[in-house]
Amino acid sequence: MASKHNRVSRPLATCLAALAAAGVFSGAHAAPPDTVRVIVAFKPGTAAQVKSAVSAARGAVKLEIFGMNAMAIDVPAVALKGLENNPNVQYIEEDVVRRPFALTTPSTGTPYAAGQLVPYGIKLVQADQVSDAFASNRMVCIIDSGYDRKHEDLAANRVTGEYDAGTGWWYTDENHHGTHVAGTVAAVNNSGTGVVGVNANGQLRLHIVKVFGKDGWAYSSSLASAANKCGAAGANVISMSLGGDRRSQTEQVAFDKLYTQGVLNVAAAGNDGNRAVSYPANYHSVMSIGALDENRQWASFSQYNNKVELSAPGVGVLSTIPMGQGVEAALSVGGTDYAAGAMEGSPVKTATAPLADFGLGDAVDGAVSGKVCLIARGSIDFATKVSNCEKSGGVGAIVYNNVAGGFGGTLGTTVTAIPSLTASQADGAAMKTQLGQSATVAVKAASYAYYDGTSMATPHVSAVAALVWSHFPRCTAAELRASLNASAQDLGPLGRDTRYGYGLVQAKAAYDRIKSLGCGK
Repeated sequence: MASKHNRVSRPLATCLAALAAAGVFSGAHAAPPDTVRVIVAFKPGTAAQVKSAVSAARGAVKLEIFGMNAMAIDVPAVALKGLENNPNVQYIEEDVVRRPFALTTPSTGTPYAAGQLVPYGIKLVQADQVSDAFASNRMVCIIDSGYDRKHEDLAANRVTGEYDAGTGWWYTDENHHGTHVAGTVAAVNNSGTGVVGVNANGQLRLHIVKVFGKDGWAYSSSLASAANKCGAAGANVISMSLGGDRRSQTEQVAFDKLYTQGVLNVAAAGNDGNRAVSYPANYHSVMSIGALDENRQWASFSQYNNKVELSAPGVGVLSTIPMGQGVEAALSVGGTDYAAGAMEGSPVKTATAPLADFGLGDAVDGAVSGKVCLIARGSIDFATKVSNCEKSGGVGAIVYNNVAGGFGGTLGTTVTAIPSLTASQADGAAMKTQLGQSATVAVKAASYAYYDGTSMATPHVSAVAALVWSHFPRCTAAELRASLNASAQDLGPLGRDTRYGYGLVQAKAAYDRIKSLGCGK
């Protein structure tokens, strides 16, 4: 508990020192050994004095938090007690970690096709029933890993962003997460290319603040600073497909202030499939978003608690990733096409040859030389199976499941020269009746991918909020939030519940409700 002067309590200082000793603050840009990363909030006009105190304590300022009298510092754990007694310091807290909330397992589902691929979520949230002609009066700020501005489905958008000394330019995206989120918000409706987003006609203004680099995590100080930059840029909605399990006072102050200033904050509930709360989703000033599938069923990975406010599609969501940085699989035997997954680690390559039964793939067998190996799952790892096929002279490999359904496989650190795919048990059985027929195994570069996660649900809600709000710009953030909740499609037990919140966000229902009853009714 904080003292009456809002400084860090001695238990926190002791705790941080213990955590430092235990190596908890490890990571690509974590504090060095025997130091801790903390946020220091200070009295207005005392930044220079506090910096001097940090320097005297042999600490280093890592980030001056934009829009706040606060900074993130690395400091020896033993120096915390001295800093907490500094008369210019209001409080000190640990600079806790924030991570993207997404699972990267490809979906086996098929999106709805209408010229372009229309991801099922677009129709589920009724985005296709509300015009985005007025969306230029709204701005969605996406805090994530960046944005591929050269993407064929994103380049036409009205987008700005920030440079960050730690993560680089906003228009690069090393881990694909931010570009996927952005595609759900605003992938462009452009002549049968790729997919469409909730706001598909290039009217919505986007602002990108990049907090995640290749390592895929950031501190709460970076998130607070990013949120304030969103506000300064004029954002109406802040979309955050990220979070962590520990509260940050600094973060909460930032979001509370933005909300009172009329900004709608939206964040992912988390992917641990339990009752735990995540931050920033757990702050009152932030909407917490859970995930469901194309059948409107709760996603088993989606965290459930009394803070979940709305739900949206988060299973098998097809969206954009940086151009050519993903892979897609294609498989056909004897003219029959089969659903397949690319084995993680497979080279991007295509092979066509007669199909041959390679059993469990547990031994080299020259009988499959020049052929595509059909391999049963089981007994040994995937890398060994594919390697044995290659050593046998096989030109491609298909590993089919030993239980119902498809699966994702990885070759780990093993490098092979032949393309390899996964297939379902049923398709494997069907292909066994086609031995000797021509089989084509292809792993191709892709610019789109299916992702799972509350990360994917969050941009649906953020984008619907902007879409509906664009028709009623005089509504406040609080009023719009109330209208979205009141118009959601109730799912699960009657009324608000821990898995779905108020239910599935609905663009047309929210539009109709506000048009009929007014804001916030």
